[in-house]
Amino acid sequence: MPAIYSKAPGKIILFGEHAVVYGQPAIAIPVTQVHATARVFPILNGRPGDIRIQAPDIHLDSALSDLPKDDPIATAVQLSLETIGLNSPPAFKLQVSSTIPIAAGMGSSAAISIVVIRAVSDFFGRHLQTDDVSQLTYQVEKIQHGVPSGIDNSVIAYQKAVCFTRDKPIEFFDITGSTHWIIADTGEKTPTRVTVGDVRNRYEEERETYQDYFNRIGAITQKAKQGLIKGDKERLGNLMDENQHWLAQIGVSSQSIEHLIEAAREAGALGAKLSGGGRGGNIIALSPSGEIETITAALLEAGAKRVIKTILTQGEGS
Repeated sequence: MPAIYSKAPGKIILFGEHAVVYGQPAIAIPVTQVHATARVFPILNGRPGDIRIQAPDIHLDSALSDLPKDDPIATAVQLSLETIGLNSPPAFKLQVSSTIPIAAGMGSSAAISIVVIRAVSDFFGRHLQTDDVSQLTYQVEKIQHGVPSGIDNSVIAYQKAVCFTRDKPIEFFDITGSTHWIIADTGEKTPTRVTVGDVRNRYEEERETYQDYFNRIGAITQKAKQGLIKGDKERLGNLMDENQHWLAQIGVSSQSIEHLIEAAREAGALGAKLSGGGRGGNIIALSPSGEIETITAALLEAGAKRVIKTILTQGEGS
């Protein structure tokens, strides 16, 4: 069997995080400047069922059988084998790596699961459809995040901009013009599972108040979709600021996030907000085409640990 290679991008949420868990829409785009990869090689003369998993980024080098049942990479491998109907596969080695920042709202765990599922199934000549890959990844995501929205596995599996509403078909939409997005890492890491769980606890305590917050974020997201379709950058920037206000209200902003948002706005960003789980991780800013480097420099000077620039161009949402 030849070696197999699989690659998947990161992602960033533009609008609707957290509210998407409660039935509201969210908009996300792939970020191809960072990615996860997986390679599968045969182990010559290995015994059937022998599987070696190597992930240098997290210092993992182990037999599959020695990993805990809730290990996400191990789960992705097992789900892949079960789906293609292999109980005792020929021996193979899986190598996984990623340049996607961890616990920063960029879909690192989903991207890794996707490349593992694709590489393992393709290695055995059983190419899975994108929807199957996405659904299997969602099963792994539940181990990582408790009650995931489903947006990470969707946007990364399809590698297209999406408007996602839980339990509804994925919606791709045509956009007008190009928008320039700057992603800045606060350097603080809070797992999405933690912030999602905390918001869930607050929701259970104050259902009416928090449902109102989520509804407001959902309405903003619907307006943002129209802003993207029409290419109305000023409107999009204002909506980002509104979205950030309500994210702060539900308790997922932080001092480091607000500091970078302020720096981006002062440097000329049309709007800025946190992206992902919050309490650290990334902020995202919408930049006029002529201010990208100015805003980037301002964010680095303000303490951003990493800045990634990406462009959503006409046709990428279709």
